[in-house]
Amino acid sequence: MSHAPVANQASAAGLRVAVIVSRYHADVTESLRAGAQSAFAAAGGDPADLRFFHAPGAYELPVIAAAVLDEGEVDALVALGCIITGETTHDQYIAHAVSDGLMRLSVSYGTPVALGVLTCQTLEQARQRAGGSRGNKGAEAMTAALDAASTIHAIREASLARAAQGGA
Repeated sequence: MSHAPVANQASAAGLRVAVIVSRYHADVTESLRAGAQSAFAAAGGDPADLRFFHAPGAYELPVIAAAVLDEGEVDALVALGCIITGETTHDQYIAHAVSDGLMRLSVSYGTPVALGVLTCQTLEQARQRAGGSRGNKGAEAMTAALDAASTIHAIREASLARAAQGGA
């Protein structure tokens, strides 16, 4: 059974997207950023509609995402980071806090916040997922954000159309 997603048909045209990139493990996260940027361009996005921000580490991604979402000027957000397992369980606490924080923001704001945070056991595993043999999870996160933003836009448009026709 294949776990590959169905090809995304969403267009980035007209969508404003923010990308927050963790500086920790910058060699990996900059590759994720490049993948996200390429996916945005491949989907027809205007470079002027793509904004980049940096976070010191993955743990700070949710608070910076909240600040960006507070502006109300983006249709989607992509959070990119890299968490490597160490000698303790610290990585698990960070990964859970980051993913939970980003998910809560997405639901609270009604804006897609794509999780492009790698959680790997080794730096080599991370590199393989940031443009290596395992693809680029930054590109995948951007594609997910665009797809979700397009779906939300379609839902809102349908709701407005129903309201204009006197329906609920």
